[in-house]
Amino acid sequence: MVEDVLKRISWLGHDAFRIGGTPTIYFDPWKVKSPQPADLILISHDHFDHFSKEDVEKLSKADTVVVSTPAVVAQLSGDARAAKPGDKLTVKGVTVEVVPAYNINKFRAPGQPFHPRQDAHLGFVVTVDGVRVYHTGDSDCIPEIADIKADIALLPVSGTYVMTAEEAVDAARAIRPKVAIPMHYGDIVGSVADAQKFQREAPVEVRILQPE
Repeated sequence: MVEDVLKRISWLGHDAFRIGGTPTIYFDPWKVKSPQPADLILISHDHFDHFSKEDVEKLSKADTVVVSTPAVVAQLSGDARAAKPGDKLTVKGVTVEVVPAYNINKFRAPGQPFHPRQDAHLGFVVTVDGVRVYHTGDSDCIPEIADIKADIALLPVSGTYVMTAEEAVDAARAIRPKVAIPMHYGDIVGSVADAQKFQREAPVEVRILQPE
């Protein structure tokens, strides 16, 4: 089952992913080059490289559902649903568990994290055909990660705004997914070298995807 879902996962660059099929699910779509209509769009927070209203509109059809923070939902029309960490909902037959995403050691200025916990940004665990897929959003390796249960983990590796490759190794060690996929590199910050370092050091299987 995990391999079947892995075949459906496409990395669109940066933090953006698509799980194809029925339903078609997007995480943080940005700079989408080959749009396929979305059934469900999950947006972690309102920073420009995660919430692109243009991409949401490009992917949306009449019955598309968007789940995100109140700040994002306020800017959208259609079926847009606000969520917060700790929420659990079912959309299009998909169970969506909303989990925290924040920084513990990445700061824009002393005492000012890029992604403060109080802003209630989102990570997501979705269950597709019995397989649990975790998308961290923009997060460090926070204590709550120890409680995440996932078969496939999409983990940032670039540092600066999110966990470093070394911290992603710690996250993989805590979650113990069957497969981890690195993200948040190749645009703005991070490079394939970060993904390769994660792959070398992680205690789980790591698959580096080529961006679509």
